[in-house]
Amino acid sequence: MSSYIENKSGPGRQRQRGYLRVERSPRQPALMVCDHASHTLPPEYKGLGLTLRQRRTHIGWDIGAGEVAERLAAGLGLPLIMAAHSRLLVDCNRRLDDPTVFPASSDGVAVPGNVNLRRAERAARASAYYWPYHHAIRDALRELEAVAPAPAVLAVHSFTPVMQGRLRPWQIGVLWDKDSRIAAALITRLRDRGDIVVGDNEPYSGRHPADFTLDHHAEAEGRPHVGIEIRQDLLASPAGIVQWSDILLDALRPILEDPQLYQHRSQAV
Repeated sequence: MSSYIENKSGPGRQRQRGYLRVERSPRQPALMVCDHASHTLPPEYKGLGLTLRQRRTHIGWDIGAGEVAERLAAGLGLPLIMAAHSRLLVDCNRRLDDPTVFPASSDGVAVPGNVNLRRAERAARASAYYWPYHHAIRDALRELEAVAPAPAVLAVHSFTPVMQGRLRPWQIGVLWDKDSRIAAALITRLRDRGDIVVGDNEPYSGRHPADFTLDHHAEAEGRPHVGIEIRQDLLASPAGIVQWSDILLDALRPILEDPQLYQHRSQAV
């Protein structure tokens, strides 16, 4: 599978160094984001010492997440911001002091180009690729504050069916920490279908510190938010992308249509 945003262009699309922004007049005051939409690397990094085949596996990006994020944003009428580089260059969903933000290895695969990185190189990557993405999210949310006091943030990821030899039975995971306003309703709607294995803070937890985007842009500001994780084998084909996008559109639409949602958590009833 090629990198989803690698040659994407069209109306409303702004491709900048570090991110792709898809602008549209929002139906609801909410923003869709995707931290790991791409496996691409700037040519000067020479693949960080990995083959293209290695970078196209789950260690380089969240397979299928960009396609789902794009379909959800279009179907819900939301603006979208996606990181335009591989998580191996700098992981936009980690704090810059996290040891995995420039991973020297990932799921047992060594990343030679990240070994013994100097402080100057770390700062250069953060300046060129990490902060532009997060500043774009910040700016988009400020624009949405003209519509509602607390715009929502929805983050789309995908996860491997097996990690460290352990099977993961969940088809989809809903991640949250202190604010369950979107997550609780989404879990209920998905489970009420009766045909989906839904993880509540599984296979990852929204309470884990390795969740910088939602922690920084939503949790810290009291904005409603949710992290969505879809198992990658379910997104391995165009039909799977469409199926799971449609499932999530059906589940999310009525949740986001509630005007009472868009309050700061401290003010929510």
